[in-house]
Amino acid sequence: MANEMLNLDPDRLKRYLESVLHETVRVLGVDRLGEPGAESLKTYGYGIPLRIRFELSGRPHTAVLETVRPGPFGHEHMSDRAQMQLWAHAAYNRLPRHVRSIDVGAFERSGRMVSLGDVDELFVLTEFVEGRAYAEDLQRLMSVPGMSAEDGARSQVLCDYLADIHSVAAPDRNLYFRRLRELLGHGEGIMGIADQYPSDQASELEDIEHRCLAWRWKLKPKAQRLRQVHGDFHPWNILFRQGTDFTVLDRSRGEWGEPADDVTSLTLNYLFFSIQRAGRLEGDFEALFRSFWDRYIEKTGDAEILNVAPPFFAFRGLVVACPKWYPNLPEKSRRAMLAFVRNVLDAAAFEPHRVNSYCEI
Repeated sequence: MANEMLNLDPDRLKRYLESVLHETVRVLGVDRLGEPGAESLKTYGYGIPLRIRFELSGRPHTAVLETVRPGPFGHEHMSDRAQMQLWAHAAYNRLPRHVRSIDVGAFERSGRMVSLGDVDELFVLTEFVEGRAYAEDLQRLMSVPGMSAEDGARSQVLCDYLADIHSVAAPDRNLYFRRLRELLGHGEGIMGIADQYPSDQASELEDIEHRCLAWRWKLKPKAQRLRQVHGDFHPWNILFRQGTDFTVLDRSRGEWGEPADDVTSLTLNYLFFSIQRAGRLEGDFEALFRSFWDRYIEKTGDAEILNVAPPFFAFRGLVVACPKWYPNLPEKSRRAMLAFVRNVLDAAAFEPHRVNSYCEI
């Protein structure tokens, strides 16, 4: 986009400015602003600013058009950069003495420039698919024990699906670092979830956060593990139709991440439902839990996933134990899940056969 920016089509720029300013525009020139030289202390910046000189109904004017360069610091995805620009347009004009924002716009693939200045909220329109949430299967097993052949087949097909999508690697290690940062500090991550707990649990949550921070530094050298992921692979985001025909919903937190995020997201729910039914991992749920982990490692050859799973289990455990998300969860089940979080974080690696001891059961 940087090279394209330096070659803005004057006619397209003219039409865009006229649509925003509602007057006749004649573009006089475009040049880059503030390119740091070798002697500058600051040699990297987020933005690519261009000065636009133009006449507005014959009167001279100057404006600055700025995009954000892709890169680390949370700017890897177009949606990240769009967030910054939308925020800037609204926030610049609310601060005294700040340079004013005229508009926020977008480049279409054709090169056409489109105004978004009056946007209040964005939305996504998706197709509709039939199906029942996989969580309904787990709720049935919680109420009426007795795993069917279909229950086993569905768990296996979900395992194989993850093994398949996780086979796609990504080259940018910064995206792995980002995923670890977001696991801890994002509003939808560990710290964001911890903020929704009652204040009388502050010391317990602070302790958990400290343990999670240590895991960030353990996992940073493992950036080669970056893979294609779903990002929120829990039973309410999986719709089954007949047999093993399924569709997934609401992919979250970026296209790339740690495979353990997806595997822990699903298997934690086998524990979660079993804890509510029996106070421990046992029976049908234990069979599903153990077979999923065994099958995944066998299909992928990724035994290292056991060495990186604890902080991702901690995140998912904090979600299901959170009173805001699950206000009706029995207190005994909530305490077992929080014990699981603390103890799995203390483990050098996750051991599937030790789940009940992690829960202090």
